Amino acid sequence: MSFRHEPWPGDEPPDEHRVKSILAREGLSGYRWSNGPGDRYGAHSHPYTKVLYCLQGGIAFHLDTATVNLRPGDRLEVEAGEIHSADVGPAGVVCFEAARSG
Repeated sequence: MSFRHEPWPGDEPPDEHRVKSILAREGLSGYRWSNGPGDRYGAHSHPYTKVLYCLQGGIAFHLDTATVNLRPGDRLEVEAGEIHSADVGPAGVVCFEAARSG
């Protein structure tokens, strides 16, 4: 599979500090980004594995084999080279993203 989706297991989604701590334990650092309602990302890929947590709102990632709807706390990993696009939900979205090489 060219992606992995993990819903957040807790009742309350994590805040940015907790996500940074989780990623740091994996040897990753990243950055926060956000988009307004209805924003879109056209089909593209990255030379690294994208590791992303949704912090607020929602976003749908469209991959070759599935559409993954992320909600607060959800984690998505998209393998390097995997073509994907995305549509931001009606409430906008705030995410924290890191890159894993190799």
